[in-house]
Amino acid sequence: MKKSASRNIRFIQAAISIVTSTHLNPYSCKFSKKIYTQHQLLVLILFKDYRNQHYREFIEDVGDMAEVQESLDLSEVPHFTTLQKFISRIKTLYLRFTFKKTVNLFYSYDDIIPITAIDSSGFTSGYCSHYFSERTGKIRKHFLKTSISVDTEQQVITGFVASNSRVHDTRHAVKLLRQCHKIRKSDCYVMDKGYDSEPIHRQIRDDLHANSVIPIRSWNNEIVGGTYRQEMAQQFNDTIYPRRQIVETKFSVLKRKFRGDLKARKFRIQIKEIAIKMIVCNIYWSLLFLILEVFYRALNWLKFGI
Repeated sequence: MKKSASRNIRFIQAAISIVTSTHLNPYSCKFSKKIYTQHQLLVLILFKDYRNQHYREFIEDVGDMAEVQESLDLSEVPHFTTLQKFISRIKTLYLRFTFKKTVNLFYSYDDIIPITAIDSSGFTSGYCSHYFSERTGKIRKHFLKTSISVDTEQQVITGFVASNSRVHDTRHAVKLLRQCHKIRKSDCYVMDKGYDSEPIHRQIRDDLHANSVIPIRSWNNEIVGGTYRQEMAQQFNDTIYPRRQIVETKFSVLKRKFRGDLKARKFRIQIKEIAIKMIVCNIYWSLLFLILEVFYRALNWLKFGI
C-alpha cells in the first residue's frame, strides 16, 4: 500500500509541475464558480488515465486518498461529471502544449535526437463489449489511426497524429514530421516500407535537413523511381533500420499499460483522449528514468564510496 501511494504521489507531483508551467488559466471564465481550478481538473484527468480507471470508479478511489487530495489542495472531491465536462470543454491546443512540456523533461535546450522512429497503429473506439458483438454478429472494427514518433535512445514519444478514418501512412507522416521536428530536431528518421515515397524522402532531406532510412517497395524487379529511393536501393543502412522496432515496442507498452481503447463517442474528445495517453506515458517514463538514476547513483556510492 505504501509503495502504491508513493507512486501515486510522485505522479501527482510531476503532473502538477507540468500543468502549472503551461499557459492554462486557473479558471475557464470570470463567471466560474471557482470551486476547482483547471489545473486541478487536468491533473485529475491525467491521474485517471495513469490508474487506468473509469470516471465513477476513479472518483470513488480519490475520495479515499487523503494524500492525493492534500497534494492537489482539494477541499472536496469533484463529481465524476465535472471531469467529463472539463475534458469536453478544454481546447486540444492546451493538451498539445502540455505534451510538449513532457517532451522537454528529457532534453536540454539544444539537444538533438540521433534517431527518430515513426510508425502507426489503431486505438479502438466503441462502447459495446466483445461478447455482445460476437452474439449479435455486429463486430465493430472502427478505430482511430494514430501515428507517433519516438526517440529510439530514450524511448520518448516526441509527436503524434490521429485521424478518424483509415488513411495512407504517408499522409500522416507529412504532418507528423513537421510536428516532431519542430518540438525536437532529429538527425535521422527511420520508417517501414509503408512510408516509402519520394516526397517523404525529399521532405526529410531537403526541408528538415536530416537523413532518412526507409526500405523501398518493389514488385517483379520494377524500376525504382526517384533520386532518394534509388539511393535507398543501392546503399540501404542495415545498421540503423532495426532501431525502428523501438516504436512498435512503445505502442505495445502504451496499450498494455494505459489501454488501447477509447471511451468517448465524439471524435473531438477521442483526439483529446489520445493526447492524454501520450502525456501520461511520457510522465510515467520520466518517473522511471528518475528512479533508475537514483538507483545507479546509490549503487556507485556503495561501490566506490562516492
